[in-house]
Amino acid sequence: MSSDHKIDLERYKLIVETVFDANNPTIMGSQITHLLVSTMGVKGASILVVNPGTESLEILATKGLSIGYVNKGPILVDKSIKLLPNLKPVIITDTKGSDRLQYPEKAEKEGIRSIVSLPINLREKIIGALRIYHSEPWEASKLELSYLKLLTLNIGMALRYFRLSAVVQCTKDTLDELHPIWL
Repeated sequence: MSSDHKIDLERYKLIVETVFDANNPTIMGSQITHLLVSTMGVKGASILVVNPGTESLEILATKGLSIGYVNKGPILVDKSIKLLPNLKPVIITDTKGSDRLQYPEKAEKEGIRSIVSLPINLREKIIGALRIYHSEPWEASKLELSYLKLLTLNIGMALRYFRLSAVVQCTKDTLDELHPIWL
């Protein structure tokens, strides 16, 4: 393995273990973004989820980015780094001069020079994005992209699990209120 790879099998395993050990989406997202930044040596990482009502991406968790950058404004699905319907990553090797950023001046001020954005999908429907930010131009290798794609699949499954778990808990709570003697 080349030493310039930012993610490898050992790092990937550590991050995926975090996904499976988490008991809520906020903690999971926080731990994943922290591990991505610390193990990959990148500037920052964010996990965003789609709000279907506003057609915007909302931050579930982020690490390594300033409050000013995080609060730069709404991240619109069709104006931000476009999540391609074919579920392929969007790679901006060098943000200088790129026309694919919604807030290019904010990225420059933040010191972001490259962004890798991978869709998080559930049954072929985009439900969010994983974004990796680097302070220098970076072209992610095929191996790195493979690991990151696998990670987004795991994140998507975990988000589905958390959603289903919340529905089951709500149903149980309702049944407990209606029929406390059944239990």
